[in-house]
Amino acid sequence: MLKLNLPPFNINVKKIDGKLSVFDELRRKYVVLTPEEWVRQHFINYLITEKGYPKSLISNEIQINLNQQKKRCDTVIYSREPSPLVIVEYKAPEVVITQDVFDQIVRYNIVLKVQYLIVSNGLSHYCCKMDYVNQSFEYLSDIPSYNEL
Repeated sequence: MLKLNLPPFNINVKKIDGKLSVFDELRRKYVVLTPEEWVRQHFINYLITEKGYPKSLISNEIQINLNQQKKRCDTVIYSREPSPLVIVEYKAPEVVITQDVFDQIVRYNIVLKVQYLIVSNGLSHYCCKMDYVNQSFEYLSDIPSYNEL
C-alpha cells in the first residue's frame, strides 16, 4: 500500500477469503483493506498515539439518518459526556479533496452538529472548527490534540 503523510505503525493485515483484510481495533474485527481503509487505520493510529485521542471515545462507521436516508460517518469522536465532537471523513490517497468532499461531511454535520470536521486522504489533512453563532467555520493549520478540543 501507498506511503501516507501519517506515522507508520504495525498494522495487522491478513488474507481472508482471498482478500487482504485489516484488523480494526475499534470495531474489533477484520475488514477488507481498501485504500480508504488504509487511510482510516493510519489516521486513527495518529489520533491516538500522536494527538492523545482516547481510543474509547472513537467509533467507526456510525450510522445516521439524514433526510430519511441511512448514511454512515467514517469516524466520529466523542467528548467525555459523551456527545459527538468531531466527524472524520476519509478518502483514498488518489482522491483529491474537493468541495464535494466537504459538502458530504457538512451534510453529516446537519445531524450531529459537532465542533470539528476533519477530511483526509492520507496525504492531505484538513480540519475546520465550526462557529454556530456566526454560522461560519475556520480552517485550522493543524489537527488539534484531544485536550485542545
